[in-house]
Amino acid sequence: MHDIDKDPVPAGELALKITALPRDSNSFGDIYGGWLVSQMDVAGTSTASRIARGRVATVAIDRMGFMVPVPVGAQLAFHSHVLEVGRSSVKICVEVWSEDLAHDGSRKVTEAIFVFVAIDDRGRTRVIPS
Repeated sequence: MHDIDKDPVPAGELALKITALPRDSNSFGDIYGGWLVSQMDVAGTSTASRIARGRVATVAIDRMGFMVPVPVGAQLAFHSHVLEVGRSSVKICVEVWSEDLAHDGSRKVTEAIFVFVAIDDRGRTRVIPS
């Protein structure tokens, strides 16, 4: 796990990049945390489904803290780093970095650990192919 306050650069692969839009913000112009979590889930699912070679479901999200508010217009980069691959599950750290125009460089917004389980077409747990 990375130190959320001290990471100078993103860890892992770029899994998603998106612009924060006004429809995703509150009346103060900051992006909703729930919207951000859903985008993190999309990024993590992308990585987990590639590893599991198929359908996955999110079963847990752990240790999340927001470091800075995300303004409308921010360019958000979602990086995923695989922590562990089990028999039927994948544990992934998803980091979010903001590249908004008001600040030089990137700033870490948040990170969380997502756990995904591989499932079959009927929604039952399956083994991840080796």
